Amino acid sequence: MANVLPRHKQISILKCLVEGVSVRGTERLLDVSRETVLSLLVRVGEGCARVLNDMMRDLPCERIELDEVWAFVQKKQRRVTDDDNRNEVGDTWTYVAIDADTKLIPCFFVGKRNSYNTCAFVSDLASRLRHRVQISTDGLEMYKGAIDRAFGSNVDYGMVVKSYEAEPVGPGRYSPPRVTEVEKTVIMGAPDEALISTSFVERQNLTMRMQIRRMTRLTNAHSKKLRNHQAATALHVGFYNLCRIHETIRATPAMAAGITETVWRCRGRLGGSGGRYGGIVRGLRGGRSLQGVKIVGYCVFMGVAMRSAGVSCGESPCPQHGNVGKTVVLACEVWTRFLSA
Repeated sequence: MANVLPRHKQISILKCLVEGVSVRGTERLLDVSRETVLSLLVRVGEGCARVLNDMMRDLPCERIELDEVWAFVQKKQRRVTDDDNRNEVGDTWTYVAIDADTKLIPCFFVGKRNSYNTCAFVSDLASRLRHRVQISTDGLEMYKGAIDRAFGSNVDYGMVVKSYEAEPVGPGRYSPPRVTEVEKTVIMGAPDEALISTSFVERQNLTMRMQIRRMTRLTNAHSKKLRNHQAATALHVGFYNLCRIHETIRATPAMAAGITETVWRCRGRLGGSGGRYGGIVRGLRGGRSLQGVKIVGYCVFMGVAMRSAGVSCGESPCPQHGNVGKTVVLACEVWTRFLSA
């Protein structure tokens, strides 16, 4: 059944989801049912996957970093039983590739971490690149065979293995361990050893965990279905590549890579059948409204980051001055007065 929500409500739902608000949080913020939020997520997320599949071709990337992000679907691996579908339940990994120069994500893959999926992911990456590249990965041994099979001798490949100090026990056990040693190894070709690194893709892993609620650690947020997990990941990657202005390069990754000339927005024929790209569409953000002020204020009140709250209501942080938008400031004043009354 088609989603019959007003267009502006659909856009508000998507903005909440791409800024790290949970499905239930979106349900409470926008007064819509959980099923409606999930239905829209799957429809637009799968539309994003189709758009990205068409657009991410013949890419001029030169340095690629690869990594995987852990999550789980329905239950953690130790609780999976023989009655469960082991292909769709338990530990789930998102393979991610990122261009170190433009910060573009040329491809991703959601599934189990095994040799077959690793080869599928690397082969997909190889089919999207224009010329010879330098690839950096962590110490996952499955990458060696997968890269050799997909690229042959037409690649410069180096591996980074990091050693960490023993994880402290006690109150500080959730702090990231300190890196004690970094070992770089040339696997094939002639990579520039100074540029063998996985720092950018590891930072991208943090971005995914912050903006995809079901991937956030130390919470009870998780996917109940593999299809939902794949759709949420595709929605994030589409938003990241085409809509979100990267703070370092001052443009979207797609603009930096020469794929598009403008920033895409979440307005227009949203998920409609018209046009080539029905899942993500271009448009302009509207002005502030009283309803927008209420939504942003409620977001801040519920613990959503001020920048994310502003973006959810169409108020981007100023790329030059780093402010959070007049709507966010106004909303904070309104809610402060409400709480002190």
